[in-house]
Amino acid sequence: MFHSKNKNKYHNYIIVSEKETGAKHFHLSQKRLITLSSLAILIISITLFLSADTITGILYEAKVEKLKSNYDYLKETLVDLELQLEDVSSQIEYIEEKDNAIRTYTGLPQIDKGIRELGVGGSPSKKLNLSGISNEFTNRLSNVELNVDALSRKVKLELSSYNSLADKVVKYSENLKIIPSIRPVKEGYLGSSYGYRNDPFTEKVRFHYGQDFAVNTGTKIYSPANGKVKYANIQGGYGKVVKIDHGNGFRTIYAHLSKINVKHGSSVKRGDLIAFSGNSGRSAGPHLHYEVHQYGAPQNPLDYFFSGYLK
Repeated sequence: MFHSKNKNKYHNYIIVSEKETGAKHFHLSQKRLITLSSLAILIISITLFLSADTITGILYEAKVEKLKSNYDYLKETLVDLELQLEDVSSQIEYIEEKDNAIRTYTGLPQIDKGIRELGVGGSPSKKLNLSGISNEFTNRLSNVELNVDALSRKVKLELSSYNSLADKVVKYSENLKIIPSIRPVKEGYLGSSYGYRNDPFTEKVRFHYGQDFAVNTGTKIYSPANGKVKYANIQGGYGKVVKIDHGNGFRTIYAHLSKINVKHGSSVKRGDLIAFSGNSGRSAGPHLHYEVHQYGAPQNPLDYFFSGYLK
């Protein structure tokens, strides 16, 4: 291609073909050349714009798909976290029950319910601000954060409590041997509990001073602590009865027995076999009636079951 310029501001273009088809001659004015160039630039710009828009659309869709995939993964992870938090929360409740039981044995005051709810320490909760995420998802994340913070504070409280309990147990380990802290039977189900109930014979509301265990006749009954047998005989509606004095004001009673395995005045240790359950006295069926007293005042036996409640 050859290009020449003359004084008349016209441009001559000669195109020579390699196929011997001859030469083509173009004669363009400067104005026409500018017009064609501008048109070409416009066409190229439009083409590039449309191409860029198409490419941007493809990239945007790919990004949306990736975000959606990540969002689905986050939702699954959030569900797993919520389930794990529920499990940890139930374990914390179990620990709190044991903490209360140990405090009863060691003579330490119970932790106030309000303090248990607040726990110890913790930092102020920060409100999550996640742009592009649904309010429902954001709220669930906020709840998880709050639950984790609450559990963290409860764990700190329990650790602090156990440190106090450990010191108390080490200091008064001998005294703990006389506190009734195991269930008197290893099997059966909880029957009538400590508190008001309808009398099974009169249907009148009366206070029940012990804990009943639904067990078959002949079930082995064990002493829940060290002590000395103060009574082992028949006593009115209680039928065959054993009473043990454990010291420090603690006394336990076992009623409606079928057979007594100890004698008045004999010493027993925690876990010793003392009797067998039955249906003697004023009883609606085979069971063990068990009472705990401290300085003459009846206590709820469930507060002294360190080894856990019967299911």
